[in-house]
Amino acid sequence: MTLRTLLADTLNGHRLTEEEAAFLFSVTGTDVYDLFIAADKICRRKNGDRITFVRNQNIHITNICKNLCNFCGFGKAKKSLDAYQLGEEEIKKQIRDAKERGVTEICFLSGVHPDFTLETYIQFMTWVHEIHPQVHIHAFSPDEVDYVARKADIPTTKALKILMEAGLGTLQGTAAEILVDDVRKTICPAKVKSDVWERIAREAHGLGLRSTATIMYGTTESYLDRANHLNRIRSIQDDTGGFTEMVLLSFIHYKTPLFERGLVKTGPTGRDDLVTTAVCRLFLDNFDHIQVSWPKLGIKLTQMTLLAGADDLAGTMYLDDVTGEAGGGGTEEYLDPSEMEHICSDIGRTLVERTTLYAKFE
Repeated sequence: MTLRTLLADTLNGHRLTEEEAAFLFSVTGTDVYDLFIAADKICRRKNGDRITFVRNQNIHITNICKNLCNFCGFGKAKKSLDAYQLGEEEIKKQIRDAKERGVTEICFLSGVHPDFTLETYIQFMTWVHEIHPQVHIHAFSPDEVDYVARKADIPTTKALKILMEAGLGTLQGTAAEILVDDVRKTICPAKVKSDVWERIAREAHGLGLRSTATIMYGTTESYLDRANHLNRIRSIQDDTGGFTEMVLLSFIHYKTPLFERGLVKTGPTGRDDLVTTAVCRLFLDNFDHIQVSWPKLGIKLTQMTLLAGADDLAGTMYLDDVTGEAGGGGTEEYLDPSEMEHICSDIGRTLVERTTLYAKFE
């Protein structure tokens, strides 16, 4: 089967297989343009000319982490000279800043501190709602849920219910990376295995708690590994419909153990970033939204993903220590909606502000 035949069939309703997805990941040369055009057509069918964003703010409470993943330059051991943990007043100041900025979503993006418990997470959310009662809290990966549930000696379903009752709005789909255990043994051996991540995502969706899905690509995985990951995500979505979007996370390699130990020579290329965006759009036929991370790609390449199947610019962010500590450069910590408007109008798209759950913001 030729590339053009496969793309034509996909546009006509064919559901891509893992092997076909792996083939699409490998497309090079001018053939990439056919791939981008097909992905853009699917994107427009689902979203018209709209590009969305949310006014969000990250709060990095600590860089101390139990996992110390090999792909990460952010996490530190407790005794590291570079380790930090924000106190109550520092956290509350960031929450007040978010309220003053009109932020509608607060994200906790921290290390998985080995001393944190379910009660710790509840306390963080209590502080948020005391200061900014209407804000949506997007937090806590399946790995974090598993960790605090085991510490509390309760099932993960009960931990999820407790977090929801305390004000959790949506669950983060992070800690997925690549949901292939042979890959995880190399890049994130201390994190939950693939089946546990999937189980907790399904449990959350079953409780009515929606989540993002993510793919962190460009480390040691093969194209077929990526396709296996996407197939697992698509299968969960078939059964639960609980994912709000797929978030693409390009591996930033410069200051990570994988790079320092010689296990990788570089991160993804620009071709790979754009092709992965397109393949995600074509493969995930049960997703409406594909989100790109502008801090990882830079503004110019981010703009090009909007012509290759992506329709969401994530958010204003205000802070992304995770990318910065891994050596990501050339990006700011805040993306003003006026700049988003500029890059969207430049390619004939319309910028629309949304809520976390993709309702139009009024």
